[in-house]
Amino acid sequence: MFKVLVIAYYFPPMGLSGVQRVLKFTKYMSEYNWQPTVITSGKTGYYAHDKSLLEEAENANIKIVRTEAFDPSSILAKYGTISMPREFVRKILSKISKFVFIPDNKKSWANKAYLEAKKLLTKEKYDVIFVSVPPFSQFEIAAKLKNEFDLPLIVDYRDLWFGNHFGYYPTPYHKYKHKKLEYAALKAADKIVAVNRKIKEKLLITYQFLHFEDFEIIPHGFDPEDFENVEPITFKTKKLRILYSGIFYENITPKYLLTAFNELSKERPDVTENIELHFVGHFRKENRKLVKKFNLFENVVEHGYLNHNDVLRYLVSVDLLWVMLGNGTNMDTVSAGKLYEYFGTRKPVIATVPDGASKISAEKYGASFITSPDNIDEIKEMFIKVFEQYHSNKLPKPSEEVVLDFDRNHLTKKLTNIFQFYLKEDE
Repeated sequence: MFKVLVIAYYFPPMGLSGVQRVLKFTKYMSEYNWQPTVITSGKTGYYAHDKSLLEEAENANIKIVRTEAFDPSSILAKYGTISMPREFVRKILSKISKFVFIPDNKKSWANKAYLEAKKLLTKEKYDVIFVSVPPFSQFEIAAKLKNEFDLPLIVDYRDLWFGNHFGYYPTPYHKYKHKKLEYAALKAADKIVAVNRKIKEKLLITYQFLHFEDFEIIPHGFDPEDFENVEPITFKTKKLRILYSGIFYENITPKYLLTAFNELSKERPDVTENIELHFVGHFRKENRKLVKKFNLFENVVEHGYLNHNDVLRYLVSVDLLWVMLGNGTNMDTVSAGKLYEYFGTRKPVIATVPDGASKISAEKYGASFITSPDNIDEIKEMFIKVFEQYHSNKLPKPSEEVVLDFDRNHLTKKLTNIFQFYLKEDE
């Protein structure tokens, strides 16, 4: 088999959606004659850990090399799974971190990973280096390894680096430095994989030396194996159930949906009395205060953080699935990972999202109710429409052909075809 060195800080046993893209790619690579070795983080203090995802990686016989350093998550490792701070505290800590660390607070880990990678590349023959970003500090060291060992470098952009939707540049120097570092790393890359066309367009505008043929679009997706033999949950009452899976932070918030639901409960109680809003993940104190303020205890069901296997049980058991992205700079470049996992259920999706990549995907899926993220009236009308279609048994269904475009196995084949191209080019 050919060998690919994968550099990915976020990997199981860490949880949340950020780890799944690399996990699923590496899970299926061996089917296409590629053996991955993943250099990743060691023990971490993190908001979520998921043993079921770690078992999945181990069962796939992925070679995993772990290393720790002085990044904040490694320092907090003794605390294991830690609670998310209140949002205003998290924002302050994030801004401090972005002031102190360029390009990010994983730089210490990336330097350690670089040393581990050098050992591996010196001892063994690898054919390709693959890195998925963020964090962006690992793109820096991947570019360095490419230049030292003369190996093809494939970089996977899940989000923008310079101009990131949650980016913060406290001084002109920070802005200049981020762009300079990304410029140098992109110069070393042989191919850029992007999760959507919006990221590709932004990079082409920002860095004039790039060309259309430097890119390949490989979206987020779902793993069909995840949905095999999932045991549905039996609910005791007959209600319309809408579920959100994930965390809330920055401008990703349930505030507008809950506000709309509260207003609708006064105007159309016949609708809201028959709807439950389910939340899987870290719901957070500020959002519980909203539930209390609106007196929605009868409508809101909070499940807390669950491992991925249990999340899947809820995904296949409810009636609709909700994804949310707020308005903001470059939010059009964001592909919400959970949206694509929702596609694997073939269930209708509610997407309260701005114009951009996620909205385009929801439209392509077809079985979607799409509103602006913060338009209360639109969201109220959406609730009524969903309720009426549910009771008349006319909820939309997606095209199976479209759904299969997001199969993780199929997407891994596209990625390994890129690897293969550079392998043949070298030969």
